Amino acid sequence: MEKASALKDQGNKALSAGNIDEAIRCYTEALALDPSNHVLFSNRSAAHAKKGNYESALQDACQTIKIKPDWGKGYSRKAAALEFLGQLEDAKITYQEGLRQEPSNQQLKEGLQNIEARLAEKTMMNPFAMPNLYQKLENDPRTRELLSDPSYKELLEQLRNKPSELGTKLQDPRVMTTLSVLLGLNLSEMEEEEPTPAPPPKPKETQPPPPKEEDLPENKRKALKEKELGNTAYKNKDFGTALKHYEEAIKHDPTNMTYISNQAAVYFEKGDFEKCRELCEKAIDVGRENREDYRQIAKALARIGNSYFKQEKYKEAVQYFNKSLTEHRTPDVLKKCQQAEKILKEQEKLAYINPDLALEEKNKGNDAFQKGDYPLAMKHYTEAIKRNPNDAKLFSNRAACYTKLLEFQLALKDCEECIKLEPTFIKGYTRKGAALEAMKDYSKAMDAYQKALEFDSSSKEATEGMQRCMVSQAMRNDSPEEVKKRAMADPEVQQIMSDPAMRMILEQMQKDPQALSDHLKNPVIAQKIQKLIDVGLIAIR
Repeated sequence: MEKASALKDQGNKALSAGNIDEAIRCYTEALALDPSNHVLFSNRSAAHAKKGNYESALQDACQTIKIKPDWGKGYSRKAAALEFLGQLEDAKITYQEGLRQEPSNQQLKEGLQNIEARLAEKTMMNPFAMPNLYQKLENDPRTRELLSDPSYKELLEQLRNKPSELGTKLQDPRVMTTLSVLLGLNLSEMEEEEPTPAPPPKPKETQPPPPKEEDLPENKRKALKEKELGNTAYKNKDFGTALKHYEEAIKHDPTNMTYISNQAAVYFEKGDFEKCRELCEKAIDVGRENREDYRQIAKALARIGNSYFKQEKYKEAVQYFNKSLTEHRTPDVLKKCQQAEKILKEQEKLAYINPDLALEEKNKGNDAFQKGDYPLAMKHYTEAIKRNPNDAKLFSNRAACYTKLLEFQLALKDCEECIKLEPTFIKGYTRKGAALEAMKDYSKAMDAYQKALEFDSSSKEATEGMQRCMVSQAMRNDSPEEVKKRAMADPEVQQIMSDPAMRMILEQMQKDPQALSDHLKNPVIAQKIQKLIDVGLIAIR
């Protein structure tokens, strides 16, 4: 058993130093000698999680619970692994099981609160994913009869699993009716309903106040005094003295990770980032072994992330910021993580730029276009854009491909980017006009062709496009179905029509035309109504 204990200590040191493979090896060898040691399984689970091997982390956590079912740490390890695997409901159940074993375990309580918040956020993003979906629909007379139709249930399950398809289903009146029930709206009656009184807020769980200093054991009192002396020296930039006091604090109370974390802060200020990270990892291990507040763990992980950020090692910084956010979500760390991700993405994008390779891809795209192989041409132009994103002609060429493939919205997007990069490039305007013309949006197409003629009045392509649009506009006689189909292909129109508030306004306008003048006073609503008028979905008489 002594050898197993030595291997465990060796594994802990390796884990603190970031040598995860070595740590796993040590824990595995120790388990071969002591296979019923729940702490070894727990530590190896933590190592697997650090490596990103969450399946193995989950297996070791389950074994920890099997050996010692009354130990809260095992449930924390299992829930964390499940959360990383995206199994949020199972993670919630695990936290609840752990709290039944250890009702006062703060780490399990906080973990349960966080997972419940994530699940609630997920449900709010997709109303069709709410747990009591069918019960709510059964209780409302507007949807009760619909539940007897198998195709309606199939529609509900489809929207539950693929909320992204909601925009394509809004023409189905059953979807709008269901949304009104789920969101607590009444789209058929405009009278204000009596608001349902909100349930009384749950009393916040108040943590027990920290023990007074005189109630602490002597060693902890001495440790706190050394910490205060260290903090004073730290504020005065006397880092040598600060380190000495923090070291004395650790000698008095080696179970408190704060003193080790404070040492790491000193080395961060001194610019010794390797030492800072080493001490942070050590502090985290001490904290986890002694069930330290999850916020302290998050703070140490964030400090590791900041140390990498200072060294411009953004990939590692993002990794540790995300670990910190998993423990405890704070705005500062989230903002720093997003900042590092943005820099990292930009670096990767810049590293990929190569104008020579872009030219090669462009030539391949031109050859494929000439042969009529538009998907292949689009593929080459896309690669060329990645290699040289500032070449307006590449966006223009890809727009021509999209137009040939009848992907007019994508063609418009590329034309806009082309014009943004090179505002005087005529092809950007003529291809934009061609895409709009194909969509039968003749007024906007003429605007694009007119812009091209402003730069080159002799442009044959723009002149002919303008003439075609004028003739088509004059001869236009679309059916209401065609107008609706064309309008609903516009993403902006889709967004307006999927807004429950806008649908309520439109229904009110239909019943009471005088309400229009009131709504037009709101510039945002007025802009949306004007858009619907432009595309022909509504008409003002």
